[in-house]
Amino acid sequence: MIITGDDLSGIQEHKDFLSQQFEMKDLGHLSYFLGLEITHSTDGLYITQAKYASNLMSQARLTDSKTVDTPVELNAHLTPSRGKPLSNPSLYRRLVGSLVYLTVTRSDISYAVHQVSQYLSAPRSTHYAAVLRILRYLKGTLFHGLFYSARSPLVLRAFSDADWAGDPTDRRSTIGYCFLLGSSLISWRSKKQTFVARSSTKAEYRALVDTTSELLWLRWLLKDLGVSTSSAAPLYCDNQSVIHIAHNDVFHERTKHIEIDCHFIRYHLVHGALKLFSVSSKDQLADIFTKSLPKRCTRDLVDNLKLVSHPP
Repeated sequence: MIITGDDLSGIQEHKDFLSQQFEMKDLGHLSYFLGLEITHSTDGLYITQAKYASNLMSQARLTDSKTVDTPVELNAHLTPSRGKPLSNPSLYRRLVGSLVYLTVTRSDISYAVHQVSQYLSAPRSTHYAAVLRILRYLKGTLFHGLFYSARSPLVLRAFSDADWAGDPTDRRSTIGYCFLLGSSLISWRSKKQTFVARSSTKAEYRALVDTTSELLWLRWLLKDLGVSTSSAAPLYCDNQSVIHIAHNDVFHERTKHIEIDCHFIRYHLVHGALKLFSVSSKDQLADIFTKSLPKRCTRDLVDNLKLVSHPP
């Protein structure tokens, strides 16, 4: 059991009560839990899964020193039929399942893991090569983890993005979003949409709806934890058409198919849950969750998401 909070006397009372009911041992400050390694300092918390990632490389027999700079090869697209079927797919499935858990602290591999997760039923050699590339990227960034600053302001902001028709097999779009509380990354997602969007605007708008839903839940959670959520949270999007539609109360033929989503977004705009802002593509933090990116861009986004290799 993990007990946390800033009421030290209340925590002690709670521990005393539990010790009367159960046999228990106080292990002190949390340092390791289910593969998560936690380092405490006066500046904040640093959370990594370096040992867990290292064990994955051993499972894959990745013993050489070769590393890569990005988790996904630029402009690479996996397909169900390219490559030879794996004679024994169990290792592939174990590695992918473990990589999914690794995204708890490694948001930078979310898109890559999302891609390889789609081929668990019939993996091929190209899919396994993509898994090995993720592991080689992890090898070069083994100690990357999340840093939660003790001095970070408790102000929520969000980024929403979509890669329109990016899957060459079914032309479905991939959406991505991320949330930061001050400078600390607290929520993110990479997911393929369940429908085929006929325009980039529709793909981006549906991504905005998913982001808004997560935003409302996070605002409720923060309020429950005693964090003020009275001001509107800024939500950044790099599609001007989407922002225009969200603010425009006149519907026409081209927007009827997303009218319900428009009402949903506009309701929360009017009631002050969020404010929409335009952001340039180069400053779009959610980009890393929707597509493969060049080395420089990947490095910049990893830095902006505060994925660090050691506590500051």
